[in-house]
Amino acid sequence: MSGRVLIISYYWPPTGGSGVQRWVKFSKYLSSEGWQPVIYTPLNPEMTAVDESLAAEIPQDVEVVRRKIFEPYGIYRRLLGRRRGKAAAEVNPINSRNMSLGKRLTMFVRGNCFIPDPRCFWIGPSVRFLKKYLKVHPVDVIISTGPPHSMHLIALGLSRATGLPWVADFRDPWTRMFYFKHLGLTSLSERIHRKLEKKVLDGADVVVAVSPLVRDEFRTMTDTRVELITNGYDVADFPQVQDIPGERSFFNLTHTGLFASDGNPEILWEVLAEKAASDKEFAESLRIRLAGRTDEEIRESIRRAGLGANLEDRGYLPHGEAVAEQCSATVLLLPLRKEPEYRAVLPGKLFEYLAARRPVLGIGQSDGAMAAILSDTSAGETFDWEDREGLRDFVDRQWKAFREGRSLYCGKDISAYSRRELARRMAELLDTVTGKNNGKADQ
Repeated sequence: MSGRVLIISYYWPPTGGSGVQRWVKFSKYLSSEGWQPVIYTPLNPEMTAVDESLAAEIPQDVEVVRRKIFEPYGIYRRLLGRRRGKAAAEVNPINSRNMSLGKRLTMFVRGNCFIPDPRCFWIGPSVRFLKKYLKVHPVDVIISTGPPHSMHLIALGLSRATGLPWVADFRDPWTRMFYFKHLGLTSLSERIHRKLEKKVLDGADVVVAVSPLVRDEFRTMTDTRVELITNGYDVADFPQVQDIPGERSFFNLTHTGLFASDGNPEILWEVLAEKAASDKEFAESLRIRLAGRTDEEIRESIRRAGLGANLEDRGYLPHGEAVAEQCSATVLLLPLRKEPEYRAVLPGKLFEYLAARRPVLGIGQSDGAMAAILSDTSAGETFDWEDREGLRDFVDRQWKAFREGRSLYCGKDISAYSRRELARRMAELLDTVTGKNNGKADQ
C-alpha cells in the first residue's frame, strides 16, 4: 500500500450527474494501485440529480467522512419560488436568454456575495475539522476536485496548516470557464476570483486538468506543474449492457446527460425534419432519444421543427440505464454549448460515447478539444452549428448504412481513456508528489 489520500469533493453519491462520476471511478480503482481513498464530502448537499445506483460502485474499503454544510440556497429558492428538491426548469440558468430580472438579481448576488461560490461558508469549518481529524487519521496527500472551487480553498488551507502535498484537480476551469462572464461580477469581485485562482494554482504541488487545451492555459498562468488526466469510461459498465429490446430496429439519434438551451442544434432539427418530410421510411424510423436533464427550449425546438412524434424524452436515468441508451443508439449526439470557451472543453460523456462504439455526431468548434479526439479515434465527426450541408451529408450517410444493416463506426483503440488506466496514472502522480517512487515523473 502506497498510502492514504484525502479527496475533498462536493459531489458524492447519492448525488448523480457527471460531476460525481470522475472521483467515484477513481476511488473504485485507486485501491488496486496502492492508494486508500478517504472522501470528505457534505452531509446535506444540494442535489440536482439523485442516482442511488452509484453507491454500488464504491468499494467497501473507501472511507467516507460527511460533515454538515451551510449553503444559502434556501434564500435563493425562495427568491425564485422553488421548493427544496425541485430542480430548476433551466439546465443552465446562468446564461439563459430568457432570464427574468429576479433571476439576474439573484445571479448578481450569487456571483458577488459568495466567492468563489455558495459553498464558501464550508471552507473555514472544514479546515478546522480536518486538521483535527488528520491528527487521528493521517493521510499522505490531499486532492481537491472542483468546481465548486471552494473545495480547492479547503485544500489550500489544510495543506498550509499540515504541510501535506496537494493535488488540485480541475474538472472545469475557474475564471476561464464559459459561465464566469455571465455572473455579473463587479471589478472588485473579479479581481478576488482571479487572486484566489492564482493562490490555488501556485499553492498546489500539482494541478490536474481534464483537457489538453485547459492544461495549456493553466501552464501560462502558473509555474506549478500541470498534468493532463482526462475523464474516461469504465470497461465494467459496458460488457454486461444489453441493447434496449426492440430499439435497434429504429434509427436512434441519442443524447445522454445535460442538454442545455445554449447547445441547441436547431439546424440539425431542421435537417432531420426536411429528410423526414421527403422520406416516409426515415420519418417512421427516426427516434430522437433524450436521456438526462433536458432544457424545455430543446424540446420545444424539436416540436417546432415538426419532429414531436419522433421525440422520446426519458428524463434523468441511473447511470447504467444511460449507458444502455448509448449502446442502443444508431448515432450519438454531442453538441457543445455555443460559447467560445467551450473550444477547450471535453464533455465527460464523450468517453462513454467512445466506449459505446456508435458513430458520434459532434457539433461545435472544428478546431476544439472534442473535435480532435473524435478525429484521432475515428469515432465520429464534428460540424459547426450552422453547417447545414455537412449535417445533411452526415445524416444521409448514416441512414444509408442503417438501411443496409451496417454501422459506419470505425473507432480505433481507446484503452488510454479507460478508468482503470486513468487511475493508474493518477496513482503514479500521487507516488511522485509524495516521493514514494523515489524520483520525478516526466512532465
